[in-house]
Amino acid sequence: MSPAIYNGESSATNGHVVKKAHLDGFGTRAIHVGSEANQETGAVIPSISLSTTYKQNGIGNHKGFEYSRSGNPNRNALEETLASIETGGAHALAFSSGSATTSTVLQSLGPDAHIVSVNDVYGGTFRYMTKVAKINQGLETTFVDLEHADDDTILAAIRPNTKLIWIESPTNPTLRLIDIPRVVSLARSHPSSPLVLVDNTFLSPFYSSPLLLGADIVLHSLTKYVNGHSDVVMGALILPAHHTELVEKLRFLQNAIGAIPSPYDCWLAQRGVKTLHLRMKAHGTNALAVAQVLKRSPHVEEVIYPGLASHPRNDLAYRSLSPHARKFVDNFLATGTKNIDEDGVEADVGGFPYGGMISFRIRGGAEEAEKFLTSTRLFTLAESLGGVESLAEHPAKMTHGSIPPAERAILGIGDNLVRLSVGVEEVEDLVADVEQALEAAASLRSNGSL
Repeated sequence: MSPAIYNGESSATNGHVVKKAHLDGFGTRAIHVGSEANQETGAVIPSISLSTTYKQNGIGNHKGFEYSRSGNPNRNALEETLASIETGGAHALAFSSGSATTSTVLQSLGPDAHIVSVNDVYGGTFRYMTKVAKINQGLETTFVDLEHADDDTILAAIRPNTKLIWIESPTNPTLRLIDIPRVVSLARSHPSSPLVLVDNTFLSPFYSSPLLLGADIVLHSLTKYVNGHSDVVMGALILPAHHTELVEKLRFLQNAIGAIPSPYDCWLAQRGVKTLHLRMKAHGTNALAVAQVLKRSPHVEEVIYPGLASHPRNDLAYRSLSPHARKFVDNFLATGTKNIDEDGVEADVGGFPYGGMISFRIRGGAEEAEKFLTSTRLFTLAESLGGVESLAEHPAKMTHGSIPPAERAILGIGDNLVRLSVGVEEVEDLVADVEQALEAAASLRSNGSL
């Protein structure tokens, strides 16, 4: 019997006991699905299968594996886990990186296709769309502000050959929120009926379930939260049950292109998944506390964290929560959790955990931003995100440097924008680190004005 579902008992009105299906919770599925005990040895943790080829007892008579590029026990197990934890999913495909995942999806559209993409898309995705797919397959991309554009504007961007709408929510790095059900509804209403893909990397399967909101494909850079330990580069696609034909096409490309992860990386990522629900709760509560400190600081112009009560899209953030995250958030709000400042004064938190990513605009410019980034002790200056350790970076010069300056200006990616990936360290230590780094940046500004 699948560890995801067991038959619980309940009494029927006629006095007979009937079996009632019970779906295991998110954390239970993350730990058990794809990690069943080995039938031969009883090992509770899957072994690492490094073999590149598999014995056949006759031509075409094998145990489900022929060549490791086409299928590997560790990759299969990870894909089973991913399909289970991305609620609404039935099929998952793992790739050697998030960029390889992006490449495969766009190649599946064929030549001379058109897509609509959120304008605030990840820099690496922007680069592939405009500098690789455009040249190699004639892909045309229309970038639209899917957060603020009205229905007519979005519909006008869809063409007869539009095959895909690409969404990130929250976007990277300005954390714009897209109303996914609204975009899905518009896509379905158009004669082209393009597929809707959601890059769910920033929220992870814990905080958001885009497939339940109508999306056709969910993409993850598993490098980030799903693995969670900054030691694996990998990506994945998850699709619902009704997209079997599309799954077959993508799986064919996965094998034909060969951008597949190693068995060891799959093993590491599956190990990371087991604590995803615990880590995401810690990331979220820590990030909320840091966001509140930033918001109160006189050295900060703006804090962008959709979980803050003051954020203009806070209501959408709440509505977009997955069922399991909403349960966690509702319990968080019901406890009346408070934040204690350095003077011992209790201050209302004013929001709820919504992932571990924060962006903020520091007072000043590039020099102040760099001073902050080089003054932190626990927030390591580095690209990437989603690991247990806290990271900080400068989007304009680092992750989004491939986007032209004029485009960055339109998107609000200025020299004073700083992005934080809040880890799971002790929250008091993270708060103290941010406060002292802000003071260091402020002193630079003060000294410069003397």
